[in-house]
Amino acid sequence: MLTANPNISDFRPVIRQLDESAVNRIAAGEVVERPASAVKELVENAIDAGARNITVEYADGGKTLVRVQDDGCGMTAEDLPLALTRHATSKIDGSDLLNIHTFGFRGEALPSLGAVGRLTISSRTPGGEGIELSVSGGRTSPVKPAARNTGTTVTLRDLFYATPARLKFLRTDRAEAKAITDVIKRLAMAEPFIRFVLREVSGDSKGRETFEAPAEQGDLFDALHGRLTRVLGREFAENALPVDAQREGLHLTGFAALPTYSRGSAVAQYLFVNGRPVRDKLLIGALRGAYSDFLSRDRHPAAALFIECPPEQVDVNVHPAKSEVRFRDPGLARGLIVSALRHALAEAGHRASTTVSGATLGAMTPETAGARVYQMDRPGALVRGASYAAQTPQFSETSAPWGRVETGPDTAPDQPAQDFPLGTARGQVHENYIVAQTAKGMVIVDQHAAHERLVYEKLKAQMAENGVASQALLIPEIVELSAGDCARLLDATEDLAGLGLVIEPFGGDAVAVRETPAVLGEVNARAMVLDILDELADQNWSDTLRSRIEAILSRVACHGSIRSGRRMRAEEMNALLREMEATPHSGQCNHGRPTYVELKLSDIERLFGRT
Repeated sequence: MLTANPNISDFRPVIRQLDESAVNRIAAGEVVERPASAVKELVENAIDAGARNITVEYADGGKTLVRVQDDGCGMTAEDLPLALTRHATSKIDGSDLLNIHTFGFRGEALPSLGAVGRLTISSRTPGGEGIELSVSGGRTSPVKPAARNTGTTVTLRDLFYATPARLKFLRTDRAEAKAITDVIKRLAMAEPFIRFVLREVSGDSKGRETFEAPAEQGDLFDALHGRLTRVLGREFAENALPVDAQREGLHLTGFAALPTYSRGSAVAQYLFVNGRPVRDKLLIGALRGAYSDFLSRDRHPAAALFIECPPEQVDVNVHPAKSEVRFRDPGLARGLIVSALRHALAEAGHRASTTVSGATLGAMTPETAGARVYQMDRPGALVRGASYAAQTPQFSETSAPWGRVETGPDTAPDQPAQDFPLGTARGQVHENYIVAQTAKGMVIVDQHAAHERLVYEKLKAQMAENGVASQALLIPEIVELSAGDCARLLDATEDLAGLGLVIEPFGGDAVAVRETPAVLGEVNARAMVLDILDELADQNWSDTLRSRIEAILSRVACHGSIRSGRRMRAEEMNALLREMEATPHSGQCNHGRPTYVELKLSDIERLFGRT
């Protein structure tokens, strides 16, 4: 590139046919990026072979050893050499590349691994003889007998020894081991009825088991919940909502976490299409869009979602590592994810994640210098009543829950206060926090954040019912665009009109903006159109306009809600609690923060050493 004309030369280039070894090494560059890529290909082969138990061993981050052992159908002496030739596979016949029901189908993984490392495969079919074959740098040895059980074991040593330049681009052993673990966990989530074991055998050690997922039992939802509990942790399982929705041949299942169980990055987002783990921009954007109304930009939702559809509706052959897919109708897939997740979140009502109360208890727990030297048991109800009666009359009057606030008129006489999910208000602290008593503990409510969410939900409901009012521009804004951008924008005019933005063609490649959403006030129409076009070009849909409208509604809700520092009467506090219980999404404010914290009585007693 430093020469004036780098592509001009007196020598005519000659086209050459590359030899088989070079072809395999080039293919390995696409398929095998790092040790985790090799693990992924080999484990997917084991799953396709019908294995019920899969064990993976690695050493030095997979750089010196990767071994995958399964109890699948195995291979015969005739099949094994053929499996090491390019584009030889038992999974498709080549007649229909869209009707794919397996993880693998190209027949590239094994020959690519044999071209860049030292590969040994031993296998045995049920009732057959054990066999073994080795490949080193693309050179294959003859098949020989081997003593083994039914199944297949693939051992890959010295990855990239034949292409040492690739070794320089690998990361540390710990980073490569983490990538291997991530691959196994994703595949374990996709196949809850298969047992997975991951073992590190670096150095002279006999092996250290770093991950195990026993085969789950029960129906698909129970098995998936059990597997997610083991892979993602009990906290995720406790705060995840089941998702089950169908639309026009697409079936979405899985679990999505509550907005208050959000993460600082997108590390807890797991997406699968027909059982295949993918990192697809369309699906990630849909997941983000579903939570856009509940989380701030610096927080990310946690979810494990599975889309099942006929193979003809999705193309999995669009990425060398098959980590991306292309839907025949992308809008259908995105709409299904957004609507299903929002429906699940709405059904959760005022529920907030258990991690909120856990963090609160952690902040309240004092640091102890040594072991506790006392133990206090909580007396029963009868004992407490007798104790109260034996003391002063003024104290005995407090045998029922008591506080500064009396029970409001909205509470029916025949209905105990504790029957309400958020309890009954017993007091107000610092003119900002409502303290309520429930049947099993207490609730602390941020009155401003809670009322802000309630007002916001009302404004959204009004907008959905009456539509977005638009204001006509006295002089239409003319925006000049490229031919592609103009066509892309005009295709979305119907959706934009529903949000109050009316756009019409203006001859050539220009458009005229005639109306804008009234709630936005005075806007830069050209800048807004260009922002919408950027999103349409990037992800085939745009949330810019809706996000701006909802941001305005959020600000209106903030200014129209109960302010911090206002003293509330008993009936006002109880009315707020009842409205929270009846309003979806009231468990978090407009920025994703919790609106209330619930503390169980057992947790409170533990703070005081009563357990």
